[in-house]
Amino acid sequence: MKRFVAIVFGLIISLAIQFNANAQCAMCRASVENNVSNGETTIGAGLNNGILYLFIMPYLMAMIIGFFWYRSAKRKKARLSLR
Repeated sequence: MKRFVAIVFGLIISLAIQFNANAQCAMCRASVENNVSNGETTIGAGLNNGILYLFIMPYLMAMIIGFFWYRSAKRKKARLSLR
């Protein structure tokens, strides 16, 4: 139970801490538009890959946590059924 409380507390603290970020969406868009007009499309593809990477990471972390939680619950249930 102490481990669970520590994990929950750590998650709450990590979600509560916020950092200022200077988004440069207009600059990225201008850069991509400029490169596309010059015939170079590789920068746009790189930006799309970066966006997909940032999009997938939270879901991947949730899946990993869910897997370990499921495995722990399954082992605990197996131990209780043997008693």
